[in-house]
Amino acid sequence: MKALLAICLFVTASYTWAAEGGIPQGPAGDTVQGKVLKFRNIDNFTYILLNTDRGEIWAAVIKAPVKKGDTVTVENVIVMENFKSKALNQTFKKILFGKLGSAGASPNVSPAGSSSLGAAFSVNPRKNLDTINAAPVDKAGGANAMTVAEVMTKSAELKGKPVVVRGKVVKYNAEIMGTNWIHLQDGSGSAADGSNDILVTTSATAKVGDVVTVEGVVATDKDFGAGYSYKVLIEQASVRK
Repeated sequence: MKALLAICLFVTASYTWAAEGGIPQGPAGDTVQGKVLKFRNIDNFTYILLNTDRGEIWAAVIKAPVKKGDTVTVENVIVMENFKSKALNQTFKKILFGKLGSAGASPNVSPAGSSSLGAAFSVNPRKNLDTINAAPVDKAGGANAMTVAEVMTKSAELKGKPVVVRGKVVKYNAEIMGTNWIHLQDGSGSAADGSNDILVTTSATAKVGDVVTVEGVVATDKDFGAGYSYKVLIEQASVRK
């Protein structure tokens, strides 16, 4: 499977990105800095070839005004491997996804001293969720209230309908391609069939460990390409504690 990610921008950005080939998953947070060697604007996105202290690497951000020779930073970086851009008709062995920051920021890459970008940025398995607490969370009250398992198992009848779910944030990716991505668990469901965890896209912020109530619309069978597909998710969600 940050934004979320919502998109808010998710309505415009994620669907455009889905057509492009995929949406990245995994913890974000690193920053890379480099000089713009070339760039391409495609729909709502800008692809940038950066010359960094660890070599040349492509990055993709929400469409931004850049020009050749600029020194820029890309924040909240995660990596996707073998990503195919349909618009460019090009497959990138590695590409960074993130948010364009201001020039002059200090890169925060790990491990220090890595000799290549492939080593500097981790590629995170899509289902490697940081489950922090399996204890049950009380179900939300009121109309359209559901547990995580209920949404996952009743998704066919809930498709396109609003739901309210209360759960604990076990994974959070901020400002990835214009959205925040939240994974919620509430103690219901089973890890064996994936019914214990649901993805939520939103413009709201959250922290791992927060217990929140989300209200959004159920979507099913979303395939963003490059192996990133979701049988069920909640889109355009509001979040409250």
